Parts: sequence; C-alpha cells; structure tokens
Amino acid sequence: MSFDIDTYQSLSAKLEVGDLDFDAFRDQPLDPKALRCLRYMHDVENHTVCYLRDVLVTRAHRDPEVTSFLTMWNYEEFWHGEAIARILDAHDEQAGTGRIAALRQRLPKRDAWRPLTFQLASAITPHLTAVHMTWGAVNEWTTQAGYARLAKLAGHPTLSELLRRIMKQEGRHIDFYATQAKGRLADSRAAQRLTRWALRRFWAPVGSGVVPEPEVDFLRTYLFGDDDGRAMADRIDRRVDRLPGLEGLNLLRGAVAVAA
Repeated sequence: MSFDIDTYQSLSAKLEVGDLDFDAFRDQPLDPKALRCLRYMHDVENHTVCYLRDVLVTRAHRDPEVTSFLTMWNYEEFWHGEAIARILDAHDEQAGTGRIAALRQRLPKRDAWRPLTFQLASAITPHLTAVHMTWGAVNEWTTQAGYARLAKLAGHPTLSELLRRIMKQEGRHIDFYATQAKGRLADSRAAQRLTRWALRRFWAPVGSGVVPEPEVDFLRTYLFGDDDGRAMADRIDRRVDRLPGLEGLNLLRGAVAVAA
C-alpha cells in the first residue's frame, strides 16, 4: 500500500452537492432512527477540527506530508458536516454552527486539557504519531462502514448518493492513515507496543466523549448490531489485525458487544 500526497492534493476538493435535491427529504423524510444517526454524524464531522488541534500540538506537525494531508482532510470533513447539515435543515432540525456551539459548551471541562496531554505525551515518546495515524485509520474505517450501513438501512436515494460521495473521499483518508500506520508500526516494536496499549486502553467508537453516551450506544447497535453489521465490524477488525503488532485486538467486536 502506498500513498502519493501530491496526487491527493490535486484530488482534494469541497464535496460536490450542487446537483443533489435536498428538498427530496421534505417530500420523503427519513425515519427517526436514520435521522438520529445523521445528527451524530453531523456532530462528529464538525468536531474534526478539534481532533486536528490534538495532533498538531505533537511532533506530527514537523512532518510536512502529515500536515499537508491534515489540511486537506480537515477541509473535506468540514464540507461533509455542512452537507449533512442540509439534510437536518430539510427536516427542520437544528444544524450548523448553532448546534455545534451548543455541543462544545456541553463538553466536559477536562477537554480543555487534551492539547496539553498530547503535547506532554509527544515530548516523552517519539512514537505518538504512530498512535495517531493508527487511531485515524481505525476511525476512518469505522466511519466509512457506518455511512455504508446507514445508506443501506435508510434506503433513501438522495441520502445514498450523498453518502457515496462522502465515502469516496473517506476512502482516500483511509489510504493515508493506513499507509502511515503500517510504515510507522513496521519500523519500531516500541511503536507497536505503545499503539497496542493505547488502542486497548482508550479506543472507543468515533464520537465517544463528544456526543452523549446513549447516542454512541444507539449508533453502534443500529448500524452494527445485526448480522450484516457484525460482519462489517469483523472485517474492520481483520484490517487492524494486518497492521504490524496489532493482531487480536478485536476493537470493533468488543464495541458492538458492549452495546448488544
């Protein structure tokens, strides 16, 4: 697996939605469960800039390939959130900056210490970037899978097309994170040990700690709680298994089992 940052930069763009009929959601609204998922996804996509903050206070900011990618990644994720906001708007739901401002006000006070925590950890070990890249790969795998599951479960043609476009961009994000993770883990047993410990100890489905825990439980049950969802979760676990030193973690299987 390889990743060409110059090619990615040439392909990176604002998500194209000008030809999509968002008024179709007024004529054919989503069911409450699908809409509940989209609220979650809207909030997580719009929180990407805060994840970016946590990475840039570490040694990762010294790597120009990493920072070039993160710039494009954050831009694309922002427009994913804006597109989902238009669906919420069509259902007369609060979306955009007003909703995100309220979300950030509800974050626990300890969130303010996250940048310092990551900065100190990066000063202690040179392998924190390996953790971040691996964490990013797992989160992008699960995000893309979540969009695929929602498209199938909701069965709404406009939503399916929008999510297909988002998933295409997410696929390039996966390529970067997975390539970085594989290379950094292969180079160091210490990086493997640290990353394995961090994932086993701290990893939770993307959005955990940002959205209320009942919403996290709902999302993983709704999207991954049936046979097809569990099969997709197992496929992600197998991808993690193929990263150097990370076999047998069963992150997704454990997350789905918690919600079952």
